Amino acid sequence: MTFKHFTPIVRWKYWLNSWHQMDWMLFFLTLGISIFGGLMILSTELRQPVADWFWHWLVTGIGVVIAMFLARSRYENLMKWHWVTYALTNLSLIAVMIIGTSAKGAQRWISIGGFNVQPSEFAKVGLIITLAAVLHKRTASTLENVFRILAITAIPWALVFLQPDLATSLVFGAIVLGMLYWANANPGWLLLMISPVISTILFSINWPLSEPINVFNILFFGVLGLVWVVAMGIVGWYTLPWRQSVLNGIGASALNLLGGELGVFVWEHILRDYQKNRLTVFLRPGYDIFGVGYHQHQSRIAIGAGEVWGWGLFKGPMTQLNFVPEQHTDFIFSAVGEELGFVGCLVVLLVFCLICFRLLRVAQTAKDNFGSLLAIGVLSMILFQLIVNVGMTVGLAPVAGIPLPWMSYGRSAMLTNFIALGLVQSVANFRRQRRKYYS
Repeated sequence: MTFKHFTPIVRWKYWLNSWHQMDWMLFFLTLGISIFGGLMILSTELRQPVADWFWHWLVTGIGVVIAMFLARSRYENLMKWHWVTYALTNLSLIAVMIIGTSAKGAQRWISIGGFNVQPSEFAKVGLIITLAAVLHKRTASTLENVFRILAITAIPWALVFLQPDLATSLVFGAIVLGMLYWANANPGWLLLMISPVISTILFSINWPLSEPINVFNILFFGVLGLVWVVAMGIVGWYTLPWRQSVLNGIGASALNLLGGELGVFVWEHILRDYQKNRLTVFLRPGYDIFGVGYHQHQSRIAIGAGEVWGWGLFKGPMTQLNFVPEQHTDFIFSAVGEELGFVGCLVVLLVFCLICFRLLRVAQTAKDNFGSLLAIGVLSMILFQLIVNVGMTVGLAPVAGIPLPWMSYGRSAMLTNFIALGLVQSVANFRRQRRKYYS
């Protein structure tokens, strides 16, 4: 036998070598949870003349192809085009406001070839790429660079918020905080950034939701809010780099006091009615369970009915009789809880924990800051969506319209997650490579 007889085998090995450093555990975990998500969607639609489960699996297949292609492409090339990516991201969000289609009180979709595309989902990846490239050049170790990152984020964030899409704008915030922390921003600065939001909640939690007014609650949260204001003043005193440390503390406290008034203004003039209803349901459990609180109330009942082992796949009465609205999208976790029980929920959460661990591992072993920041941006996006989605199905978070990654039905969201996965796999694939020999 001559060497030419082995040529196809050698070529096959070199072709496979294009992915030899991929994180295969991460790949198969995400693929498995995607297939499982389609199975749960099928369970919610057995008695309905729809086939969203088929589209879910079809988009999964397309997403896998995209992820594999991105995994063998050098992610470093994105640095040269990050401002182009940023511009296209903003243009797509502007296009939604001009030619987008409206549904459920929001204008978030563009119809292309009969399919609705949601640019705000893809904007998450665009923002991650842009911030990773900027932070690769200049870390967040100075306030000047932190403000630069916030300014870059402000434009796409505002465009998403105006759709209105409060849920995705919150995801943007989680991405920015995670990437700033990884880029050496002082944790005290990050705490000061989100502190006015916490002050708003503490000072406004009983307004206008108290019917009748509960004086004890108002006093309790008022005192708690004042303690928070003083604490933030101390944080500002010790962490802000400006010379007048006392003024830093006073300014941080004043900003948090302003948060209380800001909460009333936001409630009256910015939030839409459906957003107010969602917050009301969260802050007042049991509020209007046959109206605005119906979704979350039914979801909690379904999860509780599953007990330890669940009713069995395709056997959950509330899932099969469609008692949980939007169960195939935002509330898919309630189907897991009812049909597979507490044990099934734990297994799903364990899989997501492993996915997050592998994303963190890729970030730690990346060969440069750009790749590491890409992985952390994706980790921040996935982790935040996981916490909020699971939290809202069990009543620990307000209903926010955030899908469960790789499990909820949503073509734009699914493709976004696989594009993000492909970028992370590229970071893993092009780490310090070990030399391989073939005989």
